[in-house]
Amino acid sequence: MRNGVAFALGLGVIAVLGWWILGRTPSGEGRSGPAIAAETAAPGGPAGRRGRRGGPGDFDGPVPVAIGAVARRDVPIFLDGLGTVQAFNTVTVRPQVSGQLVSVAFEEGQEVKKGELLAQIDPRSFDAQLQQALAQKGQAEAQLNTARRDLQRFRELVGDGYVSKQQLDTQAQTVAQLEAGVKASEAAVQNARISQGFARVTAPISGITGLRLVDVGNLVDAGTSGGLVVVTQIRPISVLFTLPEQSLGDIRAAGGQGLEVLAYDRDNARKLAKGELTVIDNQIDQSTGTIRLKATFANDDKALWPGQFVNMRLLVRTEADGLVIPANAVQRGPDGDFVYVVGQDSQGQPVAEKRDITVARSEAGTALIASGLKNGERIVTDGQYRLQPGAKIRETRDEPVAADAPPQRK
Repeated sequence: MRNGVAFALGLGVIAVLGWWILGRTPSGEGRSGPAIAAETAAPGGPAGRRGRRGGPGDFDGPVPVAIGAVARRDVPIFLDGLGTVQAFNTVTVRPQVSGQLVSVAFEEGQEVKKGELLAQIDPRSFDAQLQQALAQKGQAEAQLNTARRDLQRFRELVGDGYVSKQQLDTQAQTVAQLEAGVKASEAAVQNARISQGFARVTAPISGITGLRLVDVGNLVDAGTSGGLVVVTQIRPISVLFTLPEQSLGDIRAAGGQGLEVLAYDRDNARKLAKGELTVIDNQIDQSTGTIRLKATFANDDKALWPGQFVNMRLLVRTEADGLVIPANAVQRGPDGDFVYVVGQDSQGQPVAEKRDITVARSEAGTALIASGLKNGERIVTDGQYRLQPGAKIRETRDEPVAADAPPQRK
């Protein structure tokens, strides 16, 4: 009896081991038949995970994708570079006469117009110099008038012998000397008036004032090195930028000066201003292989500020009637760029067909196609990472060709 029980227990152990070993086979991966079936059917099971990774055979149905169309339109071609905003003119205002600074008529950062009063130097000494010059001029004119009358009388008396020829000549020379003295006096008056005017320090250009460099009450000298204030002209304003020397041919072919230029912020996300190319440097920088260019902007809204870094876009031509697609439709593989074109299988169901393409340029969210596509063809624009050639697809929404947007570099 005891041996029979032991034999029965041994058979039970062998059965359990056999069942366990069968459950570890590759087809079962260590799980029972019902457990495997449940996990396979479950959304989170291996089959579900494989479906999300994206082989066409791993989906129970068509892959949902967004679809766009190949279209034709005019595509602007830009050259992109980095630039620095520069003031159109910058002037350090320095006094032209010496004296005490008695008033400052501007606020720091104020916009001033050409000729507007900025500061006043004590004018009293210059007023006195002008009065003195005027008095000297009057004295010289009086002496000249007397000498001219004497000369006239001498000419009348020389014929009667009352005045000698020598006296007449001497008087004529006296008149000439006094006439020169009057001119010198007039010059002295003019110089005094200029000095008096320089006591009023005015803006030499229209622009924005910087920080005040000298306070009221200080003595200033003509040509003070630091100056009183710096005035910067920002309307219009310039931007100096560089492009590779290879771009020079395109720029010259497009006409050079007068080309449209766009300025974007540092993040290349917002257009700040529109201007035109005004200067092409006369030589290429051999150390960097670049050519320097200058563009001018009206800057009425003061969007550009001296010293600011901006992204520059120079329009060199427009590709008329070019083939375009959304840039996000383009995929990159080991053999180059490609897209998935919407085709049909033998049952007429839409499938993804891989198509190699050549992208001429990617601009503002739009890719300009040089070869590989035809106008009107439908392409997958979103969901490509789930696809393989021949995969069945299902359109979820229409996606038009990208409109103009802030630039995206290829």
